[in-house]
Amino acid sequence: MKLYLASGSPRRRELLTLAGIPFEVRPCNDPEETAAESPVHTVLDLSSHKARAVFEDIKYGSEESGFAVLGADTIVVIDDEIIGKPKDDEDARKILKKLSGRTHEVYTGVCLLARKKDKTREMAFCERTAVTMYEITDAELDAYLASGEHMDKAGAYAIQGLAVKFVRKVTGDYSNIVGLPVARVYHELIKLRVL
Repeated sequence: MKLYLASGSPRRRELLTLAGIPFEVRPCNDPEETAAESPVHTVLDLSSHKARAVFEDIKYGSEESGFAVLGADTIVVIDDEIIGKPKDDEDARKILKKLSGRTHEVYTGVCLLARKKDKTREMAFCERTAVTMYEITDAELDAYLASGEHMDKAGAYAIQGLAVKFVRKVTGDYSNIVGLPVARVYHELIKLRVL
């Protein structure tokens, strides 16, 4: 059964590829909006929206009898505040100063929709990982922001890149911080008989 990834994220593509899960990219280009307030509901709502938009597009636009769609969304939370992607360098600086020397949480919501013949099955879940950062000096912060790596990343950092030197401790699934709890996704795809 063909799997479509409803995301243009290079990080999610890399994780699926590393796990040997065959897929095709079919990004959802809808705006990321939700009225949900809790972290869990926010990521579940956003991932579900992405998966459903691509699912409906494929369902009505092709003759495929069996296919699945994977939608995912990741956010960072500290002090009960949901932190998304930074708007600009100054916003990234504020976010990283807030995370510096503290523990925050990374939530990823995943929605899987599988269709075979005329039957659709759905599975959704949320994974939470705690991340503790070292104190980030102003010089380190300046150098990191100069790299440009912080843009388009929830919480203004990518753990698999230069920001790895700021991470003191990870409690939970490392790949969740990168943007997809790929081991859990793999096992859920098996349960849905996609793999």
